[in-house]
Amino acid sequence: MNAHRPTALTRTALILGLGFLYAPILVLVVYSFNASALVTVWGGFSTRWYGVLLADGPLLEAAWVSLRVATLSAVIATALGTLAALALARHGRFRGRTPFTGLVTAPMVMPEVITGLSLLLLFVGVGIDRGLGAIVVAHATLGTGFVAVVVAARLRGLDRDLEEAAADLGAGPFRVLATVTLPLLAPGIAAGFLLAFTLSLDDLVVASFVSGPGATTLPMRLYSQIRLGVNPEINAASTLLIAAVGLAVGAATWLGARRGGRAAA
Repeated sequence: MNAHRPTALTRTALILGLGFLYAPILVLVVYSFNASALVTVWGGFSTRWYGVLLADGPLLEAAWVSLRVATLSAVIATALGTLAALALARHGRFRGRTPFTGLVTAPMVMPEVITGLSLLLLFVGVGIDRGLGAIVVAHATLGTGFVAVVVAARLRGLDRDLEEAAADLGAGPFRVLATVTLPLLAPGIAAGFLLAFTLSLDDLVVASFVSGPGATTLPMRLYSQIRLGVNPEINAASTLLIAAVGLAVGAATWLGARRGGRAAA
């Protein structure tokens, strides 16, 4: 008997757990194609609510704001996270390493309410107006730690012989970084970017603290509308958001698996 073979109880618990997590999402997606205006009454298959969604100016503007914020914050988080990963994985023990590691990883474990409130107090203290720029900075802060962890894991799996060979052939540290290290890290960096993009795209709590006039993100818009009642248009917008996040997560997973396969080869 295989000791690692899952038992009936294990399989049942897994099925129930996955059903509890994903059945509501599946119901939301299905009812986004509901012809009826009542979200609890099935009126037949229809894509009418996607057409209504495309004509909803405020919702489309919020989606555009979310895309801009997610892209800018992911770029900043990727740059800072990659530099932090290089410092942690390539420079061994240095003075201040422990507090530096704590600062990088703190947003990953800190409750978002605390992070949002802390950033709000910081922006008020230094005189930064709440708005689009504040959300970008806040989301970049939130995503940097995740990027650093992903890239650092890839760095530890790289063959340093390639970097040492380039250095032996006369390449300086910056040239080795640009021509050897970063190309080898490209899948990990891309995965970190997509992870930071996803975190920014679906964030509600932090953005609610630091947003201002004209800087309403899509999750904020959906939350404000759902307080007045759920309608199939919200289901359609949520389905598109789920698809975007799913594609980003899937791409990040594929890039990570591809990098792992190359390292194993």
